[in-house]
Amino acid sequence: MKKTDRAAQIWALPLPTPGGEFVAHYSTQGLCGLDFPSLGNRPECATTAVPPPPAIRRWHALATEALARALQDQAPENLPPLDLSSGTEFQRRVWRVLRKIRPGQTRTYAEVAREVGNPKAVRAVGGACGANPIPVFVPCHRVLAANHRLGGFSGGLDWKRTLLAREGVKTTG
Repeated sequence: MKKTDRAAQIWALPLPTPGGEFVAHYSTQGLCGLDFPSLGNRPECATTAVPPPPAIRRWHALATEALARALQDQAPENLPPLDLSSGTEFQRRVWRVLRKIRPGQTRTYAEVAREVGNPKAVRAVGGACGANPIPVFVPCHRVLAANHRLGGFSGGLDWKRTLLAREGVKTTG
């Protein structure tokens, strides 16, 4: 599903956690967005009034369990299908690299740029991290600026600090 495909159905379902209520967005292809409690719904994801079909309810159960595990510093065992089709080819390459970063590990924007085969694309990697529609499951919080500094985060720096601290990562800035 492309961002321009306004006819596609998107279901937004709450994911309550001790840290607040996340919102998961699903297309017919899988989980296509995850909003942090403080951010509300993403504007490009118009929610359909049609109840979710059984597959999406199953995916939501998986996402609920996976998010609970991730927020307790445990690796999610099963994820729903991830629909990352809203990204450009470059963004999807970056997101694939991010999914390989294990809990407790970090990379710099420059290291990710090298891993996607474009070492000069450090700012573009930052842009891809900022455009990541499924943070936590596509762990852009594990990407840091030079000198182990936080850099930015779509969920806010407090969430980035929290997620990294739960994984045992020490940061500066």
